[in-house]
Amino acid sequence: MVQLLGIMLKGAGTSLEIFFLTLIFSLPLALFVAFGRISHNRALSSFVKFYILIMRGTPLILQIIFIYFAPKHLYAFLDRNFSQLITSPFFWNSLRFVLSYNRFTAVIIAFVLNYAAYFAEIYRGGIESIPRGQYEAAKVLGFTGSQTFGRIILPQVIKRILPAAGNEVITLVKDTALAQVIGVAELFHAAQTASAREFSTTPIFMAGLFYLVMNWVVTVTLSRCEKKLAYYQ
Repeated sequence: MVQLLGIMLKGAGTSLEIFFLTLIFSLPLALFVAFGRISHNRALSSFVKFYILIMRGTPLILQIIFIYFAPKHLYAFLDRNFSQLITSPFFWNSLRFVLSYNRFTAVIIAFVLNYAAYFAEIYRGGIESIPRGQYEAAKVLGFTGSQTFGRIILPQVIKRILPAAGNEVITLVKDTALAQVIGVAELFHAAQTASAREFSTTPIFMAGLFYLVMNWVVTVTLSRCEKKLAYYQ
């Protein structure tokens, strides 16, 4: 049991890495995506809409598989068809370095791109819910556009979107299990391996308890954040 617990803790550590790295990169990226989504530039707005459609319209598990395997197939295709035209070793070594990232990196890229699309739509809803009069009042008071957004709009947006964003964060904890599709040894992968080796479902139930505890911590943290932002009511 002690050995099994150690394996599960190691898998949980990988799941937490995926969780935190996804949030660190997807939350700021989503803000820029949201700006592109509401931009008056039709080309930019259309491109962002298409990106969001792809990310939200296809399963995350397929995106993980595509992001891991597609670059390798692309490199093999280019090497097979253009190696005689481009003979520079530096070019091919550089291309191999760019396209041949490891499994964990592929998982992070897929999760960040996927969750940035979801968070972007949440941001957009929050930004568009702020009355235009607040922008006009800030302009009259001499605030610049960046000051208005950073000091007046963004704090209110965070307060309004926190419940919806919290739902996505909780989903992210459970979605980390999808990383095992390309062999990343996260919590669920460790539980499956241990379950097959021990001919027991105990590791699967233990994994469920780990996910439950992690989501409980996330829920408590989000509740405290909502209370701290209650002065915007």
